[in-house]
Amino acid sequence: MTRVYSLSEIEAVLPNIDIVKEIGDGFVAYSEGKVDVPPVGELLFPENAGEMHIKYGAIRGDDVFVVKVATGFFHNPRIGLPPFGGCMLVFSQKTGMVDCVLLEEGELTNHRTAAAGAVCAQHFAPRGLEYIGIVGSGVQARMQADYLRRVTDCRRLYLWARDANSAKKAAEDITAMGFEVVISQSLDQLCKHARLIVTTTPSEHPLLTAEMIRPGTHITAMGSDTPEKNEVAPDVLAMADIVIADSLKQSHSRGEVFQARRAKSIADDKPLELGSAIADPTKGRCSADQITFVDLTGVGVQDIAIAKAVVNELR
Repeated sequence: MTRVYSLSEIEAVLPNIDIVKEIGDGFVAYSEGKVDVPPVGELLFPENAGEMHIKYGAIRGDDVFVVKVATGFFHNPRIGLPPFGGCMLVFSQKTGMVDCVLLEEGELTNHRTAAAGAVCAQHFAPRGLEYIGIVGSGVQARMQADYLRRVTDCRRLYLWARDANSAKKAAEDITAMGFEVVISQSLDQLCKHARLIVTTTPSEHPLLTAEMIRPGTHITAMGSDTPEKNEVAPDVLAMADIVIADSLKQSHSRGEVFQARRAKSIADDKPLELGSAIADPTKGRCSADQITFVDLTGVGVQDIAIAKAVVNELR
C-alpha cells in the first residue's frame, strides 16, 4: 500500500538524520559510478519568474528509486506563497510500484541543497575562518547559514543582497541562529572580509568577478541550476587553483563551469568531480592561499539520499 507523508511528518524526523553525511556519501557513490542519474528535465516560465525541475535516479542494486519534482516561482512571496514547492516519489526497484509519496513542498530540496554547501565547506574552506560571506537573501541564504554552523565554528557573517529590505530580514533571521551579521554595502566589501563565500541567487549575470576574490578564498556557487543562470564570472574559475563540479556530466549543460567553458576561460579537463574529491583528500585544498571553487547544480543522488533517509525514519 502506498503511503503518503505530509510535510509536518517529514519535518518531524529531519532532526534525527545526519543530512550532511548522507549527502556527502551520495556524492561519493555518484562519482564512483554507482548511481544512474538521467539528464535533468525542466520547464521554464519566465513570465512568472518560475521554473520546474525533474531530477531522478537510482543507486544500482538498491531497493528503491526516486523521482523528484521541484518548482521555484520567485514572485510567490508577493502574493503570500512560498517560492518553492514539489514532492518526491519513492518507487520499488523490484516491482516499479510507488512505495510512498513525500509531500515535502520543496523542503527536502532546500535541506539537501544546504547540506551540499556544508559538505563543500567541510572539504574546501580554509581553516581559521573569521567571516563567512553569503550572497543573496532568500530561503537558501538562511539555510546555508543554518547548515554552515553545523560544520564550522565561525559565527561572524557578511550578507549582501540587491534589495535592502530583504537583506535586513535575512540578517535578522540569521542573527537569531547565533551569528553576528553585517549587511554588506558592496560585494567587494564582502569578498574583502570573507574567506568562505556562498552564492545563493537566481542571477543571470555574474555578481562576483576575479578582482574581488582574495587569496585563500573558497566559493560555493549554488544558484546556477539552469543554462541561463550565472552568478560568478568565468575569470574567477580561470584564476581558481581548484574547480569542482557536483556533476561533470551536468557541467556541460548548466552551472558556472558550463558558463566558463562557453567563454573558453577554462580547459575542459580542469574541473574535478565533487565525490571524487571527497573520497581523495589530495584533490582538495592543500595550502592556505589557494582559491577553491565548487559549482553546485543539484544532482539527483542528493534527492535519493535524503528521501531514503527520511523514509527510513518514517517507517
